[in-house]
Amino acid sequence: MIKVAPSILSADFGNLQRDVEEICNANCDLVHVDVMDGHFVPNLTIGPVVVSAVAKCATRPLDIHLMVENNTFFVELFAPLKPQYISFHIEEEKHPHRLIQKIRSLGIKPAIVLNPHTPPEAIEFLLKDLDMVLLMSVNPGFGGQSFIESVLPKAARLNEMRNKLNPNCLIEVDGGVSDTNIKSLKDVGVDVVVAGSYVFKHENRQTAIQNLQI
Repeated sequence: MIKVAPSILSADFGNLQRDVEEICNANCDLVHVDVMDGHFVPNLTIGPVVVSAVAKCATRPLDIHLMVENNTFFVELFAPLKPQYISFHIEEEKHPHRLIQKIRSLGIKPAIVLNPHTPPEAIEFLLKDLDMVLLMSVNPGFGGQSFIESVLPKAARLNEMRNKLNPNCLIEVDGGVSDTNIKSLKDVGVDVVVAGSYVFKHENRQTAIQNLQI
């Protein structure tokens, strides 16, 4: 069954505790946290004070997605919150293997993110060291964007690679995920989906999450 990680980027920040508790009570699998620094992407989101508050009220593990320039700084900033995953963009990191080792040494599962234009082959020699690969199916930086269809053959290719090199590595997709494309994502081997707008704008968030856990 596909795991669902609602992105709090689409939550009501005036009622953030309520929204986090609601998705956890609705049996989401992870709570996805988008951290943007205004440099790697043209948006600025949340820091450790807010994420710490999320961690206190979340009863599901955190999945922290860094969209930043100084990855090591931000890994050290969020590591005390003990998320299950920290993911960073391969496009920004000069020493990805070193950072993977650092994340794992902190007791956190390391993950790498690929932007829509980045091929899976870019991480072929890192795949055996990862717990998850996150494929962006929108351009990072903003919620509510349309799903980029080319992620489907890309996920299929990554699925072939991980089955050969590291079968335990999960494939996650983030951006424009809904009940209209969830079956296609499952068919190409996706294990986890990030869903922000679809979950938080649905009149029944539990139903929305269940629609994706197929």
